Amino acid sequence: MTKENYSFTYIVLTLLFVVCLIVSNLLEIKTVQIGSLTITAGVIVFPISYIINDCIVEVYGLRKAKLTIWAGFSASLLISLLLQIGILLPGSSSWEGQEAMSFIFGAVPRMFAASLLAFICGSMLNAYVMEKMKLASKDGRHFSVRAIVSTVFGEGADSLIFFPIAFIGILPFSDIIMLIITQTVLKTIYEIIILPVTIRVVRWLKEIEYRRLISASSHD
Repeated sequence: MTKENYSFTYIVLTLLFVVCLIVSNLLEIKTVQIGSLTITAGVIVFPISYIINDCIVEVYGLRKAKLTIWAGFSASLLISLLLQIGILLPGSSSWEGQEAMSFIFGAVPRMFAASLLAFICGSMLNAYVMEKMKLASKDGRHFSVRAIVSTVFGEGADSLIFFPIAFIGILPFSDIIMLIITQTVLKTIYEIIILPVTIRVVRWLKEIEYRRLISASSHD
């Protein structure tokens, strides 16, 4: 039985992914109006998790990307349960924030359920498309195209699943449709804008992992 090898950089990326996922789930509760567009506050954080996902697939492969995704949802589930316990605990006589806390964090289980289905489907589809396109290219080139195409598929599936589950009965159906379209478009644009940074990060990670492997082989 061989011992699984997890590099420091992979662990750091996984931790960043988990943090972004938890924060985005909490921020998704708030809708934001920008001109005629209605979006959720989570849009400022959520795309980062997809960028990290792309980096992990590109450098470490699909299997470790799946492990990172499941780690994120395990942490999200734990946070959700702990928040519900905190709400149920009796407040002191001086505590005046119970109603606000229940309103904000009470929505977390619904958001988590929506996010669980949506992000597993979206992230897995994103990682799958990224990996399949990489294998199809044979030489591993055209990372930019793979990153954008996989994001369109992943974000599209995520938004299509998340918003109906999270906001049916809370927002008008027309607003939900608008959220699906705008969030998918905005997150894809975000990916395109940040792509030069993502490419540099991927190259940097590959160099680090290459040096680590050379160092490890020299000590064998």
